[in-house]
Amino acid sequence: MSEQTALKHVGRNDPCWCGSGQKYKKCHLDSDKQREQPRAATLRPARTAHSSRPLSNTLREGSGIKTPTQIAGIRRAGRLAARTLDMLTERIVPGVTTEQINTWVHEFTLQAGAIPAPLNYKGFPKSVCTSINEVVCHGIPEDRALREGDIINVDVTPILDGYYGDSSRMYLVGQVSPAARRLVEVTRQCLERGIAQVRPGGHVGDIGHAIQTFAEGHKFSVVRDFVGHGTGVQFHEDPQIPHFGRPGRGPVLVPGMVFTIEPMINAGGWPVRILEDQWTAVTADGSLSAQFEHTVLVTEEGVEILTQ
Repeated sequence: MSEQTALKHVGRNDPCWCGSGQKYKKCHLDSDKQREQPRAATLRPARTAHSSRPLSNTLREGSGIKTPTQIAGIRRAGRLAARTLDMLTERIVPGVTTEQINTWVHEFTLQAGAIPAPLNYKGFPKSVCTSINEVVCHGIPEDRALREGDIINVDVTPILDGYYGDSSRMYLVGQVSPAARRLVEVTRQCLERGIAQVRPGGHVGDIGHAIQTFAEGHKFSVVRDFVGHGTGVQFHEDPQIPHFGRPGRGPVLVPGMVFTIEPMINAGGWPVRILEDQWTAVTADGSLSAQFEHTVLVTEEGVEILTQ
């Protein structure tokens, strides 16, 4: 049974349509309700999305742990996210508008039999986030044309067969300055260093500490207002994954957890401000910002990147 018809045919206490073996109310009920309501969001206005709160050393019972069936579904959605970003590599050039990027992503997602998660969620008007230069995240596609020397993050999240694949990537538009290129490269390495800390028995704080020390060692700053998050069955789940912190702190990592790591690194200070559209977050000092994101799985041996 498809996830689009689940609410009509599956009772709350029936086995979930996805084959996880869990009751529907414990698995896909909430996310199915969100998709039936055009304004029910997995993306949230920037002032509240991924907002930081004190981290505990434990999660709610069963929180964030995925079944093998769910992991297989998230892996398929993650591979689609990667293919979507690959599709853009040769297309993002000077003169292309972010609206055109949105159209490409939207059409590619639908052709793959998936749904673009951002579209119409909490009023977000587009199928993708496009964040240029000083924009930290949640940039809204428009008729603005990319210019030689811009840097841009494209953030995609297809929903495929009810599962979410969340990933973003930086693109260099033509010839960029050495300073911009260095920021992008350090941000990419921040993501890699964060992922390298993912292993059973580790802590969420290990991830943030590795990212923070590397970024600050290169005289950059780590955004505090937005963090990574559990994902897969719903867009935003426990645990939160700050990109700053102390080793040995926060929830313990256990096999079956799926979450994003998505460091936002600024060339200047870390504070951000939100534009009048209540979505677009920009650096408070106007400095450049860069971001890379992967969805990862904690395995028995270490970590698997699901969005590559």
